Amino acid sequence: MYICILFVKMVSMKHLGLIGLGTMGANLARNAARNDATVAVYNRTTARTDEFIHAYASEGAFIGCHTYEELVQALPQPRAILLMVKAGPPVDTVIEDLLPLLSKGDMLIDGGNSHYKDTSRREQYLAEKGIHFVGMGVSGGEEGALHGPSMMPGGSKESYKALEPLLKEMAADDGDGGKCVTHVGPGGAGHFVKMVHNGIEYGIMQLIAESYDMLRKLGGHSNAELAEIYAKWNASEELHSFLVEITAKIFTVKDEETGEDLIDVIKDAAGQKGTGRWTTEAAMQYGVAIPTINAAVDARIFSADTELRSAVRGTLPQVMLRADEPEYNADDIKQALLLGSMNCYTQGFLLIEKASRAEQWNVSLSEIARIWKGGCIIRSNLLKEYQALYGPDPKAQEAAKEKINEYLMEGQPGWRQVVAEAMHNGIPVPAMAASLSYFDSLCAEDLPTNLIQAQRDFFGAHSFERTDKEGSFHAEWQ
Repeated sequence: MYICILFVKMVSMKHLGLIGLGTMGANLARNAARNDATVAVYNRTTARTDEFIHAYASEGAFIGCHTYEELVQALPQPRAILLMVKAGPPVDTVIEDLLPLLSKGDMLIDGGNSHYKDTSRREQYLAEKGIHFVGMGVSGGEEGALHGPSMMPGGSKESYKALEPLLKEMAADDGDGGKCVTHVGPGGAGHFVKMVHNGIEYGIMQLIAESYDMLRKLGGHSNAELAEIYAKWNASEELHSFLVEITAKIFTVKDEETGEDLIDVIKDAAGQKGTGRWTTEAAMQYGVAIPTINAAVDARIFSADTELRSAVRGTLPQVMLRADEPEYNADDIKQALLLGSMNCYTQGFLLIEKASRAEQWNVSLSEIARIWKGGCIIRSNLLKEYQALYGPDPKAQEAAKEKINEYLMEGQPGWRQVVAEAMHNGIPVPAMAASLSYFDSLCAEDLPTNLIQAQRDFFGAHSFERTDKEGSFHAEWQ
């Protein structure tokens, strides 16, 4: 209890240490200072620390530190130090370097994209030494970090209570008078939710890319026209979102070197930092189907294999059914993007729910939807419906269900038409097709996996369950 009181006192004084002055770290430091915190900053390259102080000293109270000793001494006890370093072994290295300098009751906060299992391990390890550890997902990119991100801290409730006043001032608004930060849950819950956030991000970005591919190849739209289409979609109630907004802007930007539209000189090989793959692995571990997200991860992997693509291109017979007379409707593509995005959110929330039960995190899905409404990369109007759907108010739940069903009823014909037309014309739509198959699997009265169970029992005596009575059974198939 004494430590909890000390933490609250410390945060009320608003002293924060920050290690790692990359773009995100620097902007979070500036954000904290703009909210009246005194921020002691350190970067492994001392020149970067000096440059930061020189550039931003006028924005708030900063203390430039060239050693960990200076950083620790600059902070009153109990200390709160935010680590903004590369995920993986670098985090462990910084922790070990800091440990001899820390006092019991100090708090370390990992604001990078660490794997949730690493976060759980670090929290247990540091707890044995009397140090509090918080794994905090941060979303919003460099602009969000500066002006208000969505933050997903995990760890003990006491740690969150200590940090809450400052984090609430730093976080984005949720649009309803609240802030986009909440205590996600104990252990690695915060980093798990951020990981799934990134998986959803992968899925929606791939869906938008597929809509772009169809608009240009079937509709023949110029980049200027694409900018207008996506701007119009973003102005609609159902598709208003950060990712659709920036997509419209992308098509208006010129390349400074050639004067051409910048989008047309960007190589079609997508990168990734691993959080999408982690989401896929976690879904396998917890037994949750996330085909839209999986398809998006696969699409990035495939796009990056330029050697294979170059070797195969033009060598296989690709037969088009409607290459000369495509059936094109831009509104159908809009519906496919909308319903695919809804599937992507649903898959992410179900993964969080399943993991939360397994790990006993007690994550509130309604709260997660709420803190994703502002600041983060996947913020959108759709999240209002998920906040209500998973919330405690039965009337709000029913209204959200009605809205979601309305979208599904109105958009489903176009969604099906778009996937079929893409297939007819040889345009790959892995995420849209995966979303539609996921939806149809949810709605199907029965699935053909009874045949798979029969096959498994035939060759491996794996047994099967029956529809007419309880128990496990094996048949003599030969």
